[in-house]
Amino acid sequence: MSTHPGPAAGADLARLALDFHHTHQLLDPAAQGVQTWEVRITAAGTPVGRLTAVRGLYWKSDNLRERMVDDQSFPALVAAQLLDEEGHFTHEFEEFIESASSVLVVDRLRLEEAFADPVVVAVVVAAVIDRLTDNYFAVVLPAKNACTDAGSALLAEAGVLLSAQEFSDELQIIDNALAAPEEAAQRVRSRLRSLARHGRPADWDEDDEDDGWDEDGEEGEELTARTAAVLRVALEELSGQIWQDVAAVGDAPLGRGEGRVLGSLPPIIFRQDRQWRRQMARCFDDLAADLAGTGAVRPLCTGEEMALHLGIDRAKSLTRNRSRLVAKSVEGLDEDRRDFDWDWCSSVLFEDHDVLMLFDASLDGIEDSGSEVNQALGLANLAAADWFEPFRPGQARDPDRGFRHP
Repeated sequence: MSTHPGPAAGADLARLALDFHHTHQLLDPAAQGVQTWEVRITAAGTPVGRLTAVRGLYWKSDNLRERMVDDQSFPALVAAQLLDEEGHFTHEFEEFIESASSVLVVDRLRLEEAFADPVVVAVVVAAVIDRLTDNYFAVVLPAKNACTDAGSALLAEAGVLLSAQEFSDELQIIDNALAAPEEAAQRVRSRLRSLARHGRPADWDEDDEDDGWDEDGEEGEELTARTAAVLRVALEELSGQIWQDVAAVGDAPLGRGEGRVLGSLPPIIFRQDRQWRRQMARCFDDLAADLAGTGAVRPLCTGEEMALHLGIDRAKSLTRNRSRLVAKSVEGLDEDRRDFDWDWCSSVLFEDHDVLMLFDASLDGIEDSGSEVNQALGLANLAAADWFEPFRPGQARDPDRGFRHP
């Protein structure tokens, strides 16, 4: 458990960014095999810290140990423990690691106090790993006996969060060939998003089974304007695609993956008729209309739950891959630190995620209200025929609202 109090109030976590800088001398033999990268950390364009990442490329270096020792400081310590006098990896290191032909040494962290938190540092280190390594790298961070200042102590704590294993009292190593470090990186990114959205550290509970994060402090359940705008674009895009599916398929049975949207739904709907498919398409239209009208959205039936799940997935993809489209969609809208928190949307905009069980082949038949599993779990409206029945009759949509397309 970290003793750090967390990022200071006002620390703009949502706008943290990294600037990678490396100068390579084309004809300098000393530049072969070892690359030193300066990583500058900024928040809203303002420098708030930096660290050094040294890439030791075993296959490009004449003697990687000599080359890294020459750099002094922490990389020299790493070289002395991982490489022998001939520049080969030691037997102990090769036994310790799954498969590595190169090393990345992360060191010399300097970070303003407002951002000096292990979760922040862990996400920074994870981003550096993504940028500068592949599966054949071992990433080396300081361990407890190599902590000479506040920066190295933060790196040591970040290593623990990223599932680094202690090689010695002075070194801990992340093996990129293993799945655990990537899973850990996803967890710390999720935690940083929580910190950015709340503007304060989430409460840690040792007994909490959900990664220790207490969600009781939610700041309400409203979408930010920019989140609502992108989600609306995603739903409208999916609406256009599913209406094309309806026109192309009609009443014909579907195969998995057939059609851009219909084929991505659970198999129990593959033999539904054209009218059912039109109702499913209308779910996307209804949700998009809600967002256009009020900036808020709540699924009112199982079909709308499924449409919203697909909409959130598509919105997440848009924010990752379609930056120009997103920028155009949110033009003129105020930024908010909670923008584009799609994991939060998935958690808060639904009463439950029961409909997603329909994708699990091992739960075949769970939609049957007469099945023991269905009754034991208290499931409702999972059968395809019930997808458009309102959860609460008093909140049902106007049955005469019609369809977008005939």
